[in-house]
Amino acid sequence: KMIKDLIVRLMEEANDETEHKGWCDAELSTNEQTRKEKTESVETLHAEIDQLEASSAKLAEEITELTKSVTELDAAMAEATKLRSEEKEKNEQTITDAQEAQTAVSQALTVLSDFYEKAGGATALLQQQQPEAPEIFDKPYQGMQAENGGVIGMLEVIESDFARLESDTKSSEASAQKEYDTFMTDSKVDKESKTKDIEHKTAKKQDESQALTVKKGDLEATQKELDAALSYFDKLKPSCVDAGVSYEDRVARRKEEIESLQEALRILNGEDLA
Repeated sequence: KMIKDLIVRLMEEANDETEHKGWCDAELSTNEQTRKEKTESVETLHAEIDQLEASSAKLAEEITELTKSVTELDAAMAEATKLRSEEKEKNEQTITDAQEAQTAVSQALTVLSDFYEKAGGATALLQQQQPEAPEIFDKPYQGMQAENGGVIGMLEVIESDFARLESDTKSSEASAQKEYDTFMTDSKVDKESKTKDIEHKTAKKQDESQALTVKKGDLEATQKELDAALSYFDKLKPSCVDAGVSYEDRVARRKEEIESLQEALRILNGEDLA
């Protein structure tokens, strides 16, 4: 009976081990798949996070540079407007002064022309009234305009100079205004483009920041799942992996032991029958 009990117990152990082997195979297979999937997910999430962080840092740098450029554009436009205003005021004053000077010179020319014309006529009349005029009145009095072109000639040159100053200043003012208008138009277009670029990059950076938060949360959860799978694998090792003797060897040895016990039992049974 002791041998029979031993055989039964060994067969029960064999069945239990077969069940345990099936359980171990299933658990190890599932665990291996889980560890593989979670490891790949962790690596992918790390790569995605690195990419998002690099992109976000680049966007932040670009936004800073664009913001600096917009600030410089604002300063340049403000300075250009200030200088244009000052230059325009100066040019307008120069034009006004030149116009007033031309008016004054023109009036002076009119007065002098009338004077010299009347003076010449008076001298001629006097000569007619005094046929035997003194030697000093041999010629009509024409004033001083005969010397070096005369006063009238000199005033005409001055009037021409003021007219040229007015014309040149107006031309310079028109050219400066056109250059200013072109600069302001180009600057405003450039500023608008940069401002839109800043808005676009800022929105993109915010999206990436949100995505980064989600990815980090996913990484934390996935890493915990991987750690749990690794921990469970360590628990499976003693009974399913590191049992010392392979399952096949244990089965073979137990089979040999059962066969030996069964043979011994037959022998004993044969002796009893004898």
